[in-house]
Amino acid sequence: MPTRKTPTGTKHEFRLILDRLPDEDAVFDALFEAGCGDGTFGWVDELTFVDFHRRADSYLEAVTSAIRNVESVPPIHVERVETDDHLTMADIARRLGRTRESVRLLVEGKRGKGGFPRPHSGTGRWRFWRWSDVASWISDLPSEEVQRARTIAAANAALELRRQRATLVDSERALIDALAS
Repeated sequence: MPTRKTPTGTKHEFRLILDRLPDEDAVFDALFEAGCGDGTFGWVDELTFVDFHRRADSYLEAVTSAIRNVESVPPIHVERVETDDHLTMADIARRLGRTRESVRLLVEGKRGKGGFPRPHSGTGRWRFWRWSDVASWISDLPSEEVQRARTIAAANAALELRRQRATLVDSERALIDALAS
């Protein structure tokens, strides 16, 4: 989702995926009181989400304040910041306005500066790259887009670590904490 400058600050648009959202007036009232008046809540199939249009000095500030606001209303927890971070070569080509062949040549090091990021997962024809890695490698992307991709990747890693950490016993938590620092 885009980021737009407005006369009163920068408006950041993003989606948070929630673990649950009770369909009760009291919950929506509490979310509004908690500062989520700039969010639109919804459901698609089994997916619960909130789309924000939040003014803040940075994308990170917008996302973290929205997470804090949502999670101040129990029992709701944010699972992740929605992103299309895992991309195929065709997806990368569309996003960069290039052909798939052009991206294939970048991946294989036959064009560009070399050192294209390694795939995050998959093999053969079904390889997936993280957009945050690709955005950092591409030299002509706006710095705001690169920072936004990095912020989403870091926020999602932190949310996943928090979720997984809660399932561990104390000795495992200590090891994970040591790795995370």
